[in-house]
Amino acid sequence: MTRTLDTTPVEAASPAPRRRLRPSAGRQHHAGPLTYVLLVVAAVVSLFPLYWNVVAASHTGERVVEAPAPLLPGRRLLDNLSFAWNQVDMGEALVNTTIVASLVALSTVLFSTLAGFAFARLPFRGRGMLLSLVVATMTIPPQLSVIPLYQIITDLGWFDQLQSVVLPSLVAAFGVFFMRQFLVEALPTELVEAARMDGAHSLRIIWHVVFPVARPAMAVLGMLVFVQAWNDFFWPFIALTPDGNPTLQVALAGLGAGNHTVDHAVVLTGALLSTVPLLLVFAFLGKHIVGGITAGAVKS
Repeated sequence: MTRTLDTTPVEAASPAPRRRLRPSAGRQHHAGPLTYVLLVVAAVVSLFPLYWNVVAASHTGERVVEAPAPLLPGRRLLDNLSFAWNQVDMGEALVNTTIVASLVALSTVLFSTLAGFAFARLPFRGRGMLLSLVVATMTIPPQLSVIPLYQIITDLGWFDQLQSVVLPSLVAAFGVFFMRQFLVEALPTELVEAARMDGAHSLRIIWHVVFPVARPAMAVLGMLVFVQAWNDFFWPFIALTPDGNPTLQVALAGLGAGNHTVDHAVVLTGALLSTVPLLLVFAFLGKHIVGGITAGAVKS
């Protein structure tokens, strides 16, 4: 009896089933109509005070206080701008405010970064207790230090001088705490130790390691401090006079007064003049600041 061989080819092993991706994987999500509506509403609500400031600055003082308030621009914007600029010497106040805000922002960023690095990565005795004391100073109202600070500047002969406003604000406890918290997360201890093993001294580590890592936080802190110093009114109003070396906020305090009345249109015109430089700063540096924040938020 003849045996027949089974010549049926052996089926190849079936490949492993591929993992199916979700239909939405790798697809760029687009915002829906509701998102755009909410963004438009938020933009309108945020920009309306600035718009009404422009509207009020283009009317007379009597028209501004009438009811209902004007919602469309008038024809007195240029006249009010010229009057506000010349009444209290807004040019000098603008220069003084730029100097004060720039010096305060630069010094605060520098000293806060150095102190934040020390609290974050330099071991020394009493570091935790000293940091707690620095943070505790944030709870002290600034009004409590007005009398001794005023006595100091009068003894030094700094009354109505810009240094009386700059020097008390060279560093802020918030800046130290802000930079310390950022460097704890963004600056690895191994990076500092590797730099020391390569023979780098402290100043070189700060310049080549700490500053590049802390650049995003330094940009954000600098912008916050600059805006705060630009809008500061309480202490500059005590240390400076409108007829001496005023900042913008001190100059605005004497704007629009005359004949026992206050011209609110002129006051709002001065407020508009003090706001425009900040808007220009945000317009030119906003992308760099946002880019620095996102760069610091990405972890490898």
